[in-house]
Amino acid sequence: MDSFEWNKIAGWVLTAAITVLGLILVTGEIYKPAKLAKPGYVVEGVEEVAAAGAPAAVAEKPVEFFLASASVDKGADIFKKCGACHNAEKGGAAGIGPNLYGVVGGPHDHMPGFSYSDAMQKTANAKWGWDELNAWLTSPKTYVPGTKMAFAGISKVEDRAAVIAYLNSKSDRPLPLPPVPADAAPTATVATAGATMANTSGAVTSPAAVPSSEKLAPQAGKAPDVPPGSTKPEIPSGTSRTVPTPGSAKPTNT
Repeated sequence: MDSFEWNKIAGWVLTAAITVLGLILVTGEIYKPAKLAKPGYVVEGVEEVAAAGAPAAVAEKPVEFFLASASVDKGADIFKKCGACHNAEKGGAAGIGPNLYGVVGGPHDHMPGFSYSDAMQKTANAKWGWDELNAWLTSPKTYVPGTKMAFAGISKVEDRAAVIAYLNSKSDRPLPLPPVPADAAPTATVATAGATMANTSGAVTSPAAVPSSEKLAPQAGKAPDVPPGSTKPEIPSGTSRTVPTPGSAKPTNT
């Protein structure tokens, strides 16, 4: 086969490659994939990233609130996803991660002879308390930056509390659960708040509650007020009225 035939073959291959590339570019512009409003499936342990401008999430209650009602059986079920790397049985061998028997209340490097990461060795003297385990299970890479553990974390605090309760049961001396923090005092009702504001800013009383001795006398040149249904003017207390007698000039008030 001479060079002319090879040139034709190379030309056809190049033409086919350009055609395929052109079709990919054209179809990509026509049929653009749309982002789903809701994922078709949920990956366990992966936290959602808040959208920009979204309102701040409500602060969750401390893990102690959920430990009081945490289920050890539920924690055992959730811990199954950790079983590929960890063992929580007494005397069990280490896997990719250390054995976790007796980890609650122990130091960060609680398993002798295990090759912890450099980042974890820097915190070796720290204790695995309730809050520490909760923070670790929320996001290992955030709690100990540089850790070799690739687990994304458990998003629900109820699930984290269940796992902690399960790990606490895997010990020769399980720790007593921490006391539940007291709830915040309920806020005052609108009526109570309104009454409090009225008392602090000055009590508002109706005219009927004002003693008759404290009612103001009518201004000079103004006739006294006449109550409805009465033909006689009301005379304020503290004043006297003198009825003129024949021959007198005008009545006088004392």
